Amino acid sequence: MSAFADVVFRGGAVHTIDAVRRRATAVAVRDGRIVAVGHDPDVRELIGPRTDVIDLAGRALVPGFQDAHVHPALAGMTLIRCDLSEARDADATFALIRAYATHRPDEEWITGGGWNMEAFAGGTPSRRQLDVLVPDRPAFLINADGHGAWVNTRALELAGLDRHTPDPADGRIEREPDGTPQGTLHEGAAALVGDLVSGLDAADGLRALLAGQARMHSVGVTSWQDAMVGSAHPGLDPLAAYLTAARSGQLTARVVGALWWERDRGAEQLERLLELRASSTVGRFSATSVKIMQDGVAENFTAALNEPYFDGCGCHTGNSGLSFVDPAELREHVTLLDAHGFQVHVHAVGDRAAREALNGFAQALATNGRGDRRHHIAHLQVVHPDDIPRFAALGVSANLQPLWAAHEAQMDELTIPFLGDERAAWQYPFGDLLRSGATLAAGSDWPVSAPDPMWGIHTAVNRVLPAFADPADRVFLPEQRIDLTAALAAYTVGTAYVNHRDHDTGTIEAGKLADLVVLDRDPYATPPEHIAEARVLGTYVEGEAVHTTADL
Repeated sequence: MSAFADVVFRGGAVHTIDAVRRRATAVAVRDGRIVAVGHDPDVRELIGPRTDVIDLAGRALVPGFQDAHVHPALAGMTLIRCDLSEARDADATFALIRAYATHRPDEEWITGGGWNMEAFAGGTPSRRQLDVLVPDRPAFLINADGHGAWVNTRALELAGLDRHTPDPADGRIEREPDGTPQGTLHEGAAALVGDLVSGLDAADGLRALLAGQARMHSVGVTSWQDAMVGSAHPGLDPLAAYLTAARSGQLTARVVGALWWERDRGAEQLERLLELRASSTVGRFSATSVKIMQDGVAENFTAALNEPYFDGCGCHTGNSGLSFVDPAELREHVTLLDAHGFQVHVHAVGDRAAREALNGFAQALATNGRGDRRHHIAHLQVVHPDDIPRFAALGVSANLQPLWAAHEAQMDELTIPFLGDERAAWQYPFGDLLRSGATLAAGSDWPVSAPDPMWGIHTAVNRVLPAFADPADRVFLPEQRIDLTAALAAYTVGTAYVNHRDHDTGTIEAGKLADLVVLDRDPYATPPEHIAEARVLGTYVEGEAVHTTADL
């Protein structure tokens, strides 16, 4: 075996994100692993005639970014269907739908998604608007946050939905004054139409996954946890595509799949989950986590709150949101999964859902003892202050989506007025969680929001969105800002910890896998309001380039 390195990075700022936050200027890689971290003279003797020497030229090298909660295959499906994610208003959304339908006259259903709630009054586009664009076929378009769908009249007719159709237990049908479905279906109500939509075939499923993976690599992500695999809906389940890609070597990222907990079933699904876990460890993919959706989202009033929502006039309503799994049953399910060695990944947006999840982890700890499951709760939009210290005490990681922690239309118009001042001040408590000793992991929830970790890091540091970085803009709860190192750690070693890969990824240290990212600037030498401008020039998995630009 050659003593020379395969790749050497030198001449830049190397941010190791290790325990002592060591800085360096050079890194050498051999056989997919880091063999030296130091300064340029330290790697000189490792450079041989075949070594690929990458001059950082004063730019930065950081550990490969890792996303703790994301849906790349679902995002890829949107990319290859009717993609509405770039439309910022209703007219732009209409134009994209019209063009897509016109150019695909033979498609039985018009499907896709990514529409933004703030583009429509009340966040609820109507069937009549969609009927004008797609009059001849059913249409089913998932919104950007994945918690609802927009359908036309033909789709409602095929599903048999009318003013007599009751709301499902886990969702709500938006209605016209006479009770007729209006065209927006929230949470579980979306499945009333979505179950009729045929899923992607195997070839398109793989194409969607690889499109999503390419986008993730382009923003420096080398590893992630997919927050929904093994679901009962074949059109939304990327598990087969992951296994195909893993077997063929096309899966270049390291991925943990979170197996979907069917909320209308109970402990009887354990056997299915055990079978899936046993059969789904292939190459760089493993399915060792279970995802439980405990509530919805605040914008459609399905996030589970301890106290009711306000209405537009500032009065309490009778609605406190939805707990999709009965809290007592949730405690039993979490304890059962923990006993069988599963990590549990809970979606909790409201303060009641977060508390119910923490109560489940507390029961698991009391019953089974402290293991190494590394359970985590994602989103954490509203957290009651009394529950902040429980994360560290229970060993539960806080899985943050930083891009949501800012003033924008969805927050200011569809959320804050209905939470009220006190609860609005409890939103996305990154600083409080960090100060309490909680482990922070971070992710994008793409396609709900953009997958770029530098945008998320920017927002976590500034509490202002990248597009609104002028200091005159309102900072969202400034006391909850975290520093650059904490934000970088959440997107690297924090998520590596959650994914049980901190022993060989997440930091730049000798002996670890060479999952690395070259940035076009040193974020520590960049004014905080410009962090999001950093671009990824190269992404490496085990020292092999999976994304590069001409500037590298």
